[in-house]
Amino acid sequence: MSPNIRAVADAWAPRVLSVTRMMTSLLFIAHGTQKVFNFPEKTPAVPYELLTVYPGLAGVLELGGGLLLLFGLFVRPVAFVLSGFMAVAYFSVHAPRSFYPVVNGGDPAILYCFMFLYFAFAGGGPWSADAVARKTSRSAAIEKRS
Repeated sequence: MSPNIRAVADAWAPRVLSVTRMMTSLLFIAHGTQKVFNFPEKTPAVPYELLTVYPGLAGVLELGGGLLLLFGLFVRPVAFVLSGFMAVAYFSVHAPRSFYPVVNGGDPAILYCFMFLYFAFAGGGPWSADAVARKTSRSAAIEKRS
């Protein structure tokens, strides 16, 4: 990689992390809205019951966790929880159908699991509420020392 391309890639990597987090969360939110609001319409519609694991807890985690990730709020803990949730979803719902993810329909669960695991370690990037909060608290700390 030439030095100019490397410099551009290094400069844009944090921004691309933020965009990847936002796009992943938007796709994930769609799974939550389908469970909670039946939008986009799923046929046959599964009635939403909050006090069930599926679609109740799953819908809350997908919708609520997805919204928190979209705005970049509490990214690391939320992403960690969602990563575990997706691992459980894969092994409890998809894996019993077949060993192969392409056959059992579990490839999205695997991708979400590892994307969320990455966000748990990488954070939300510069375009996140967490980054704004960190920047604000650093500014306040600097002003307090002055």
